Amino acid sequence: MNMIKYLLGPLLALLCFSAVNAADFDYGLKPVKVAKDTYVFVGTTEDFSFENGGNIVNTGFIVTSAGVVVIDTGPSLRYGEQMRQAIKSVTNEPIHSVYLTHHHPDHFLGNQAYKGVKINALKTTATNIQNEGAGFTDNLYLMVGDWMRGTDVLAPTHTVKQGTVSIGGHKLEILSYSGHTSGDMAILDHTTGVLFSGDLIFHKRTLTTPHADIDQWLATIKALNKLSFNVLVPGHGPVSQDKSVLSEMTDYLTWLDTTLKKAANSGLAMTEVMRLELPQRFESNALLKQEFSRSVIHLYAEYEQRVFKKLN
Repeated sequence: MNMIKYLLGPLLALLCFSAVNAADFDYGLKPVKVAKDTYVFVGTTEDFSFENGGNIVNTGFIVTSAGVVVIDTGPSLRYGEQMRQAIKSVTNEPIHSVYLTHHHPDHFLGNQAYKGVKINALKTTATNIQNEGAGFTDNLYLMVGDWMRGTDVLAPTHTVKQGTVSIGGHKLEILSYSGHTSGDMAILDHTTGVLFSGDLIFHKRTLTTPHADIDQWLATIKALNKLSFNVLVPGHGPVSQDKSVLSEMTDYLTWLDTTLKKAANSGLAMTEVMRLELPQRFESNALLKQEFSRSVIHLYAEYEQRVFKKLN
């Protein structure tokens, strides 16, 4: 019995310490101004955890004369509610509308805080949320715990297509792509030159691939590179004024594709691929080893199938 107490004591202390640290469940959201009328909440470049509550994502908003345009709503109801409070610290304008860049949970599970507001998404994104949203929600409950209290899926209320909309003096171009997922929205504000890329771009944080199509993703980055913008707000990582971020994405995706092709053609097992040495030039990107291993899990079977088809 004494041994059980000895083992459980530190564990209980750790649990109590974590509970105290997150007792107020405060995301500490602070709007960072990146251009006229334009603000971003910059998340950490970490994995989901109880400690960060899922705050690993960049969300943002544009203050217009017609109201506030919100871009992505974060990973939980709590985040969405705190986001709205933080917006009020900048402006008294009402929320005009919400735009969701894609269907991954850290980008849309704050929707409930915007109930009654027009929530826009690409048709593919809306379908993906309907099909996968509940599973995503359950998974985040497991990873970040009580930060998710009360969170449930609120689907987009409107679907949009590629095109330009004018809202309160801002000319917003809605761009429809794929690559990171089957439906990726980017938003270019021609009035300020700010591009919200969603997870089409990761900066200083290794990209994720659970729904990726590398060929499509590379084609999309090529298209983004043709756009004229002054500020890039990536889905994850620091805001940038430099297009070199696009080149870095292209470099990593090309390397990943080439590496997986070579490994499959060499007959390497998945576990062997995970142990491959990673290039030093990518070491400045957070979670490099972890996300490479996940990408092997997500993508490698398809590369093996291509080899099997050739052999047959």
